[in-house]
Amino acid sequence: MNFIFDIGNVLVDYKPMILLSELFSDGLLTGKLYEAVFKSQEWLLMDQGLLTHDEATDIFCNREPSLKSEIRKTMHNVNDIFTPLQGTIDLLPVIKDAGHGLYYLSNIHMEIRDFLLENHSYYSLFDGGVFSCDIQEMKPSPEIYRHLLEKYQLAPESCLFFDDIEKNVTAAEKEGIKSVLFTTADCILPFIP
Repeated sequence: MNFIFDIGNVLVDYKPMILLSELFSDGLLTGKLYEAVFKSQEWLLMDQGLLTHDEATDIFCNREPSLKSEIRKTMHNVNDIFTPLQGTIDLLPVIKDAGHGLYYLSNIHMEIRDFLLENHSYYSLFDGGVFSCDIQEMKPSPEIYRHLLEKYQLAPESCLFFDDIEKNVTAAEKEGIKSVLFTTADCILPFIP
């Protein structure tokens, strides 16, 4: 069996509002920053690899000049959003030791990809994976699932995919990949012999 993991809210916690609350004490401000940065079209373009971190920061600042310093501070600290979800991380060597393949499939942008790969040693356990920014395709597009399967010559029926977003799970199932809506690491346990 090949286990395929999403990253955000599966391998690492992804909670932008927590970061914003740590950086700024004003609740109204954090709400504005959340909308301006994390809910923007540019955030998705970064995930697609079509916009760099610096280009997006400049766009955010030009769009919201009154929040320029706060936006720059947010973008400077953006990697702090991601903290390992230890329950899932602890299962990776168990899955590997049981002889299963390990892959990741994530919508994520280049700077965050590089940060995670450089700062979290558990990625060395993976046999490979696909980041959306590298192929300009994002879940739930069928192309990203097909790319992973083709790149590593995986039969869809030999794969088990975990993602915290239902539409991504549904899209994987349409490609013949058995999929599980991730809630906690406990949902992985029934699949490890």
